[in-house]
Amino acid sequence: MDQTEIFEAERPRLLGIASRVLGDHAEAEDVVQQAWLRLDRAVTSDPTSVIENLPAWLTTVTTRLCLDRLRARTPVPVEEVEMAGTAPDPADDVALADTVGIALQAVIDRLSPRERVAFVLHDSFGFEFGTIAAVLDTTPVAARKLASRARAKVAQPAAEDALADWEVVDAFMSAARGGDFRRLLELLAPDAVVGADEAAVLAGTPASIEGRADVAAFFNGSAHSALAVYLGDRPDYAWYLKGEAKVVFDFTVDHGQVTGITFRAAPDVLARVVRRSGPEPA
Repeated sequence: MDQTEIFEAERPRLLGIASRVLGDHAEAEDVVQQAWLRLDRAVTSDPTSVIENLPAWLTTVTTRLCLDRLRARTPVPVEEVEMAGTAPDPADDVALADTVGIALQAVIDRLSPRERVAFVLHDSFGFEFGTIAAVLDTTPVAARKLASRARAKVAQPAAEDALADWEVVDAFMSAARGGDFRRLLELLAPDAVVGADEAAVLAGTPASIEGRADVAAFFNGSAHSALAVYLGDRPDYAWYLKGEAKVVFDFTVDHGQVTGITFRAAPDVLARVVRRSGPEPA
């Protein structure tokens, strides 16, 4: 086969690598096209030259183009791996991710560019660390360490990788308004409870609801007129009437799930409510 035929045969594999590294199919297609243009320029500038292992050359060029794009997304320098005294990690022999789903991609997006490339090439595509080292212009030991560190972050995301409290609260209210019962269940802790202060009960809220399913059923398809607010420094929602907050939905969030919601309508509580930006009611 000539070089064009080899490239076309390799295109699906290159596109798969670029898609997983970048997390964006359209951008991956652009990168693969850039790799083709580089190949074309290399052949045009010296028609007598022969690339002995064209698939490997294309993999290197495509991955380095991806790395350039990842670095362009990262405005601050990332800490590099310390080479000295690095011991091999036995877990490196285990491929953690055969496919990249939405949840996994969200974690991969938070890896450093070099960690991301090492992880995807090794764990998703089975490249040896010698090959990965050549792509990253480093040593096999350093490439192994990059993949190991990335794998640890993917397997056990750091606390900062969890949704912020306001993201959980907004996601919950969006699911409530949209009638997304399954999403409500995902966002609620198994022992989630709803409570209310005396003023809220007098305003018509339930005094108590217990358990994930019952809480989800109560909120499913409701709260269309609630607005995003702060109660002190807590992200909450409040039901407004004629421009005034009447009942606050005070959320308790723990490890990315709603563990409790307390309806509050006491005057001293309502006086502390401040509007914040958030999804508006549909």
